[in-house]
Amino acid sequence: MPKQEKVSCLKRVTYLRAMSLAICAASIAALAAAQGPPSLMLPENQVTHVSDHVSVIIGFPNIGIVVGDRATLVVDTGLGPRNGAIALHEAQKLSRGPVLYLTTTHYHAEHAAGEGAFPPNTILVRPVAQELEVQQKGEQFVAMFSSRSAQMKELLEGVKFRAPDITFDKEITIDLGGATARLFWMGMAAHTQADELIDVEPDSTLISGDIVQNKTLPNLPDQYASMKGWVETLAQLRQHPKWQHIVPDHSPAGDGSLVEEDYQFFSQLQTRALELKRQGKSADEAGQTLLAEFKMKFPDWPNLNALPNVVKHIYAENP
Repeated sequence: MPKQEKVSCLKRVTYLRAMSLAICAASIAALAAAQGPPSLMLPENQVTHVSDHVSVIIGFPNIGIVVGDRATLVVDTGLGPRNGAIALHEAQKLSRGPVLYLTTTHYHAEHAAGEGAFPPNTILVRPVAQELEVQQKGEQFVAMFSSRSAQMKELLEGVKFRAPDITFDKEITIDLGGATARLFWMGMAAHTQADELIDVEPDSTLISGDIVQNKTLPNLPDQYASMKGWVETLAQLRQHPKWQHIVPDHSPAGDGSLVEEDYQFFSQLQTRALELKRQGKSADEAGQTLLAEFKMKFPDWPNLNALPNVVKHIYAENP
């Protein structure tokens, strides 16, 4: 590649990264304004039973607990060790077997930074791709969260990530005794580069992380997130026989229709944004047009005010 083209390419990459970071900050601000700040502490003694083997602590984020006769699997940890201790305690109260597994849907601080509260004999399981993100960006995200408030800084004080005991490429199935948990990664970036989902049988229950939500806009926090990959992931999940129960990380549980609902919203948003881009509309113009359009088209989806920032990410991802 000629030197001039290399410089031009470098400028483009730098521009796209800066734009994504600006979009991330704007999205977080818009979501906070629309939804209000979440409670950072998980509730104690408040567990909701979803299916025969799956329970959930409703909080920031929702914590999945899958209980078998031989072992228990905890999905995500809460923000820092104090929250991790609450998740651990609730899991111990439900457990019927001596073995404890822990997994994280992705590396962000509220999902993984509480792992230090779990005892050393806890078997930590992660996709290889997610472990790379933990190593490369885990501490950076802890520092970013810590800078947001004094409470977050206190909750994340001294957080260190531990190495997983088991890693896997695309999927692994854990026999919990009377129930299995299939941990899987779809092989592409979406909310992060390595979002994990958990399929629990015989419950026909999907613990979906951020990938499948309940009437909630996609959160594309940085330049590594991908609306393209997210839509393709949902397209592949549509091929699965419908789950009876879906437990998202940051919205209420629902049934298998959530996959189709998210696919329709996300894919139509991406398609319309690219149509407007081809027509020469700016990202700001397209964002305002689609905000009005989708409020009419999806009236039961609340808090759509951050939609223009999703449109900006789509534009940046498709230069």
